[in-house]
Amino acid sequence: MQGGLMQNNVEPMVIDMAVEENDNTEEEPVIVESTSLDLETYANSYTGLAKLQRLIFIADRCPQLRVEALRMAILHVQSTYNVNVYTQLHRKMQEAVSGSNTGNASLPDIAGGQIASGVVANLPAVDMQWVESRAKKAALKLEKLDTDLKNSKVNSIKESIRRGHDDLGDHYLDCGDLTNALKCYSRARDYCTSFKHIINMCLNVIKVSIYLNNWSHVLSYVSKAQATPEVSETRQPSGNKDQSALIQTKLTCAAGLAQLATRKYKAAAKSFLLAQLDACDFPDLLSTSNVAMYGGLCALATFSRQELQKLVISSSSFKLFLEVEPQLRDIIFKFYESKYASCLKLLDEIK
Repeated sequence: MQGGLMQNNVEPMVIDMAVEENDNTEEEPVIVESTSLDLETYANSYTGLAKLQRLIFIADRCPQLRVEALRMAILHVQSTYNVNVYTQLHRKMQEAVSGSNTGNASLPDIAGGQIASGVVANLPAVDMQWVESRAKKAALKLEKLDTDLKNSKVNSIKESIRRGHDDLGDHYLDCGDLTNALKCYSRARDYCTSFKHIINMCLNVIKVSIYLNNWSHVLSYVSKAQATPEVSETRQPSGNKDQSALIQTKLTCAAGLAQLATRKYKAAAKSFLLAQLDACDFPDLLSTSNVAMYGGLCALATFSRQELQKLVISSSSFKLFLEVEPQLRDIIFKFYESKYASCLKLLDEIK
């Protein structure tokens, strides 16, 4: 970042394109040895699979928070039907505890289930009874939803069929079966009878595609949703501004995530900058802090000084996001004011 941003003879977009050429390069995961992150507050910013994935990400990359992140992930997954991840998390917990307490014979065999119930040393013990019971309930619910869908098809009721596919998709998602969830949400497309249904279908597909890291799919369905007349019409002064902001913010943030993941940093910055703070309410994907950080850093890395001033510093909407991350706001202002030493020091602090 330092070399590209501080040399006036290098166009920011050249930096962006050069990085994109290495899109297939796998990077070594960054291990964070020490952090002041308040894990509980951070985790409470998310719901559903987003919360689970972020806790697992932290557990894999931050030894200091590994056990606590896994403990929180296990407790969270017990509110779902995802029994496979539940057992995987316990194996990870066993490895984490064994790794940090080598030679401690008093530790419970969490993964092996030697402790049948309760919490030992503040760590949840594997509950095989819960696993079996939850798996049975998941199978029964799946059977009922499948039967309901078949009955709707027999009666040729389009709206019931559409809802049936959505309900199946929701259940598969709750079970952690993302592939089947995506199939069910996609099948609802043929039974949409309004533009509202089409947008809902697109948002469901986008969400699961993000969980699957299927970024081309995300961008494709963002475009489909934005092309529907209902979304286009709500952009007009006579449209439902609240509904428009909610839909548009979710779509632009989804696009921003896909562009960020595929290293199109300038495009990602422009997408995140379109978000509206009061419409940023989708904890199953992102938090307001994420939008601020992703948009701000991508803009800092790729925008010219003029673009930074016009699109970020003077932006009435994104300015509200920067209030959520005041340190990032200070970084952007320090860079714009050519106070590079202070800027780099602050960047190092939030690294």
